[in-house]
Amino acid sequence: MKRSLWIFVFTTLLFSPAARAAVHTETVEYRQGDKTLEGYLAYDDASPAKRPGVLVVHEWKGLDEYVKRRAEQLAGLGYVAFAADIYGKGVRPKTHEEAGAISASYRNDKELMRARTRAGLDVLAAHPLVDASRLAAIGYCFGGAAVLELARSGADLRGVVTFHGVLDPPVPGAARNIKAKIRLFHGAADPYVSPEAVRAFEDEMKAAGVDYRIVSYPGVAHSFTVPNNGAAPTKGMVYDEKADFDSWQKMQEFFAEIFA
Repeated sequence: MKRSLWIFVFTTLLFSPAARAAVHTETVEYRQGDKTLEGYLAYDDASPAKRPGVLVVHEWKGLDEYVKRRAEQLAGLGYVAFAADIYGKGVRPKTHEEAGAISASYRNDKELMRARTRAGLDVLAAHPLVDASRLAAIGYCFGGAAVLELARSGADLRGVVTFHGVLDPPVPGAARNIKAKIRLFHGAADPYVSPEAVRAFEDEMKAAGVDYRIVSYPGVAHSFTVPNNGAAPTKGMVYDEKADFDSWQKMQEFFAEIFA
């Protein structure tokens, strides 16, 4: 079967209601400080066995249907997935401009970003079906920056994966706290992440002795895993089915390695 047909079948199955029929989902309210957050939990409840948990952190428009589907896909692969809410219950930006302003408030306050992301990880780790010794975190766009900060905080994670993640300047020396293996899936034509930012990230990881790998897709723009972006560029955001497929497959291989 040609690769393009495999991609079509893969996308159709994963995003169809039938593919998610066996997965239990629920909205979960939790708190960080005095702020109420509203996350999304997904798992296959057919077995009582403990399993690895995967935290999922949303793009800059907050916890939406896209990131919920990703959590459901992870549940279908046998994980307990929890889509964290960094912004707070009911805070869901409607425009790129609003999303940019809200996400920037967290990117400029690394301690708050870490605390919100850690609150989601705590919910995941406490679930009775989760083996808390086997945790990972993935993030998209803004969420990529969030899970990297979670790793820099010293969180007990086996792996961290970012998809078209933002690479902000880190707190100096913070990478020494990283326990996780890191994998970045990056569009080489991403206008939001400069080549200089990628090099700075590599220098940071090398200096701290972190096990990391960057997969860079030539000609691919930002937000390449989001089908709603279509084929027409919108502020540098373009869906790329091949990069989407390849990065998801490589993520699964990575999880098989770290959770073995």
